Amino acid sequence: MALPRTWVAKATDGVDHDGVLRQITAESGWSGRYAFLIVISAAISLLGLLMPSVAVLIGAMLLSPLMMPIIGLGFGIATLDFHEIRRAATALILGAAVAVALSVVLILLSPVQTITSEIAGRTQPTLFDLLVALLSAIAGGYALIRGRGGTVVGVAIAIALMPPLVVVGFGIATWSWVVFSGALLLFLTNAITIALTAALVARCYGFGSHLSPHHTGWQLVLFAVAIGLLSIPLGAGLRQIAFEAVAQRQVRDALGEDFPPGARLSQVEIDHGANPVRVRAVMLTPRIEPGADRKLAADLRQRLARPVDVHVDQVRISPETGAVEAAQIARAGNGDALRAARERDRAVADVALIAGIAVSSVQVDAGARTIRAAAAPLTGLGIAGYRDLERRADAAVADWHVVLDPPNDIALPDVAIRSGVIDDQALGEAAWASARLARRLDVLGGSLRQRTAVAQGIVARGGGAEPGRAGGRLRLAWSADPAPSAPGSDQRRP
Repeated sequence: MALPRTWVAKATDGVDHDGVLRQITAESGWSGRYAFLIVISAAISLLGLLMPSVAVLIGAMLLSPLMMPIIGLGFGIATLDFHEIRRAATALILGAAVAVALSVVLILLSPVQTITSEIAGRTQPTLFDLLVALLSAIAGGYALIRGRGGTVVGVAIAIALMPPLVVVGFGIATWSWVVFSGALLLFLTNAITIALTAALVARCYGFGSHLSPHHTGWQLVLFAVAIGLLSIPLGAGLRQIAFEAVAQRQVRDALGEDFPPGARLSQVEIDHGANPVRVRAVMLTPRIEPGADRKLAADLRQRLARPVDVHVDQVRISPETGAVEAAQIARAGNGDALRAARERDRAVADVALIAGIAVSSVQVDAGARTIRAAAAPLTGLGIAGYRDLERRADAAVADWHVVLDPPNDIALPDVAIRSGVIDDQALGEAAWASARLARRLDVLGGSLRQRTAVAQGIVARGGGAEPGRAGGRLRLAWSADPAPSAPGSDQRRP
């Protein structure tokens, strides 16, 4: 890297290049100690995420077993030591795989599989996360080169490599694409940024001085391209957060301007993921404003340049009573509607997260306490998987019944008859898919008696089926005709 000679002289003064490289080589490869720390750190991180507890998560971050392989990868890039690059990359990939696999197993065994605030906080990375990783990597590289190991502890806490990996495992175990993809992006952002930034810091301190300017140019291009590619999705996440902050301020401003003097905002909830954006509020006002919802919706539509659904519960108060009465009213039943709406919106968001779809795609029947959604297609997932996904969603939201529709083109199970007994699991899966998609099944092949028995079994379990044509082995196929309204279509467990 072309730097002024005075800088190079000052930067490299007192730096034990061989000693630093020996230390990194000793700690950046795969070893029994490293594997043990991976297991312990992943287990502690999982507990901290599920509890949730920031203190427990910090304990997992202090172990930081993944930091040295990433730093070793960076120094290997800086010196173009391909042997060190392979060693560090192998340790990093194996360590990450062990952490994710362990997380998947533990989450499947855990009775708690709900998305906590700590898990949700690691599914929406932004440019700020990239900047944290960039600055922390500079500090970590400097600490290693200058022998100030205590600084690495603070760097490990700031970057937090293990918790995002555990959230990746949570996303796999719960079949949540949103959780999986967001946490994976956060981990890759941290790992790539740390490695490449450590490489640049190492070059600035004289590591890789034997390399030509051509090599240095390619290293800079690699850094710029990687950071640029990561910035695209992270920038989109930051824009969404910025919009939410602006929307919060604009909603409060609009509520303050459209009500008379003396009115006070008691509670407000904004669902930014809904389409249109959903605003629910409680306003303590000395005068009831007719048509306030319509006026506010038009005002906010102009301010936010998006459609907005607004409902404000207006509570009339006397100007003389002041804050005492306002506080009493806010604590009384007037907040119940907003609390119920908040619980409903949270349930809808949880179902959308589990189904891997947008919140706006979820249907809610408040009277029947039913939430319905069409699950996003997942490669390799069959009817049994989608049915289990529905059970998970149903268990995750209290007091609501969840109906999850599988993809229309989902493959049907094989129906086998052994010793005169029909496969009960296959009948249950076929009936569930038929009821959820409101599509009839044709039972083909085999004997007429077999086709009739299978069709009757599916109908008895809430689906729609009829005996079809003969020929070939016994099998199921989707009929071109829609299924009649099945009595099991609204049951919790068909």
